[in-house]
Amino acid sequence: MKLFLAEPFASRWSDVDSFDAAFSLTGEVYREMGDRCTTRFEFDGKAYFVKTHAGVGFGEILKNLLYLRIPVLGAENEYRAIGKLQELGVDTMMPVAFGRQGSNPANEKSFLITEALEPTEPLDEYCNPQVLAAMGATERRALVRRLAKISRTLHDSGVNHRDYYLCHFLLDTSASFVDVPASQRPIYVIDLHRMQIRHRTPRRWREKDLSALYYSANRAGFDRRDALCFIREYKQQSLRQALDEGKDIWSSVRLAADKLHDKGVRKGYHA
Repeated sequence: MKLFLAEPFASRWSDVDSFDAAFSLTGEVYREMGDRCTTRFEFDGKAYFVKTHAGVGFGEILKNLLYLRIPVLGAENEYRAIGKLQELGVDTMMPVAFGRQGSNPANEKSFLITEALEPTEPLDEYCNPQVLAAMGATERRALVRRLAKISRTLHDSGVNHRDYYLCHFLLDTSASFVDVPASQRPIYVIDLHRMQIRHRTPRRWREKDLSALYYSANRAGFDRRDALCFIREYKQQSLRQALDEGKDIWSSVRLAADKLHDKGVRKGYHA
């Protein structure tokens, strides 16, 4: 068994079973997918999110292995991913409680509690053609470079997200930042439960992350010049060198993004 409790949970749960307490928390359910549930709740007057994992079962494990994917068994992967991002200086969630119990990987129970990042707004909702135009070229490019720097930091450190869409970047909209440009505010990377950590990021996983980001950025209103600015910052090279040396990669990213767009149209997510 593994267990980590920070305050106020360390004190309030000192005489109870932490797993029973975590799985009994109630509030607004944000997502429920079989074994996994994400709930916003309030505790001692402060907002938190709890993710509970009740065990994926052998069927889900076998399905992932058949597709040569490492199955996500519980909350520990996200807990470790948060620690890695904090180590890299990338803004993300703050964990306050984590637990895992059970020796059978198909039936292990786990939970993760993080402080609620509020008030924030996903970048795919904050950004639209009107907002981006109002920013002006200087601020818009600064925001693009910020996203490129985050992406470079992750990928050059052996980290890939696997769901790297703009909706998983939360922009701080606190009153203290109301007069601060978006590019200079905290931007939190979230939804890390599928994140992979290695010594180096394989090309296919870089491309998967970048194509998801490119697809969602296009949907939000970023254009070709923004993409070129991103490439230059991501590669830390002149644009000519970055395009010449990485033409195969950027071509693959664009094609994968086009497929994501077609999939979205086919499933009715957008026109």
